Amino acid sequence: MKVARVRVSGKTSTVVVKGRSVHLVRGGPFGKLAPTGERFPLSKVQLLPPTQPSKILAIRVNYRSHAGDRPAPERPEPFLKAPNSLIGHGEPIVIPADAGRVDAEGEVVAVIGRRAKHVSEERVDDYVFGYTAGNDVSAREWQAGDGQWWRAKSADTFTSVGPWIETDLGPERIPVRTRVDGKEVQAADTSELIHSIRSCIARITKYVTLEPGDLIFTGTPGTTAEIRPGVTVEVEVDGVGVLSNPVIAEEPRG
Repeated sequence: MKVARVRVSGKTSTVVVKGRSVHLVRGGPFGKLAPTGERFPLSKVQLLPPTQPSKILAIRVNYRSHAGDRPAPERPEPFLKAPNSLIGHGEPIVIPADAGRVDAEGEVVAVIGRRAKHVSEERVDDYVFGYTAGNDVSAREWQAGDGQWWRAKSADTFTSVGPWIETDLGPERIPVRTRVDGKEVQAADTSELIHSIRSCIARITKYVTLEPGDLIFTGTPGTTAEIRPGVTVEVEVDGVGVLSNPVIAEEPRG
């Protein structure tokens, strides 16, 4: 089942996506998803970020192809991304004028469906609502030069997620690809992760309570590509779909 949040007829609604149409359901994405009987063409709705998370965590260096010459982390190493950075499918990624090099990082993203604390690896699947595509946009000069990654990873529009959540995926082998203006720049699947999705979520819940709607970015593969104003970035996750965002420059301040 593909579950999305959309803006249609002047209001925000939860929908189930079926082919090229969306079917409205009552309540939020973590309820019973009871149909209202209303439906709209997918082309007539605005896709929003599929959840409103209280927190977003991402796993640092979780593919060997991304580690390069660096030693692989001995355990999952999460970091926080601020909810203000969240955008949905089709919304522009805005590059600040002083950001320097900015890269796209395509990732598989786990969506938490139940409050999770001290969850074992064996039980993680019971707490995951589904999976979606994500782009962990990263300003490399800020990432290297600042004491913390607060603006390198959490500047406005630096977390793209969508287009919807697929509830019927297992985490063992989910392919992910990133394209910049149609050119593939990343390709891998979750079987190549250093630390499995289940182990990452279990470790997080040992210290941080996860709430319904929270997002876990599971790591990016290979060598990431620079993105500049004027290009379009696509992150494709098999079983989910394609998350697409244009890249624009920040407007000058007068």
